Amino acid sequence: MKVPRSQNSISIGFAAKQIEARLAIVATISQLPNLGISQSQCGDIEIALAEAVNNVVEHACADLPDASGRITCLIKGDFLTIEISDTGRPLPELRLPTGSKADLSVPLADLPEGGFGWFLICQTASNVSYDRINGQNRLILEFQTEAKA
Repeated sequence: MKVPRSQNSISIGFAAKQIEARLAIVATISQLPNLGISQSQCGDIEIALAEAVNNVVEHACADLPDASGRITCLIKGDFLTIEISDTGRPLPELRLPTGSKADLSVPLADLPEGGFGWFLICQTASNVSYDRINGQNRLILEFQTEAKA
């Protein structure tokens, strides 16, 4: 996968399908060290990015054969900003899920099947925001960068 990149940014488009999304995530993460992101921080960022992009494919773009997405990374000062945009359906009420921790003190049969992803995203990123512009979703994940090891 060819990754358009400048000295401080990366931009990768993908069809909103599982395999194409996974390839875009891998390509993005493999380029982050070139932007000065440490290997240890790349692992945390990959978790948040994979959760967010998988939500795009599984929810926003499900059953939309021509839907697409884009991952854009920009390093500015001490922050890495990742914008995930897609042509899918908007988030309910145009708001982010709460990202609260699931209650695990319930009987095994009552454990939730999902809802862990937003918690991981919110715990990993310094800031998370969402908006919808011109029929596209735009999720912004900001990460405070650490020194490269």
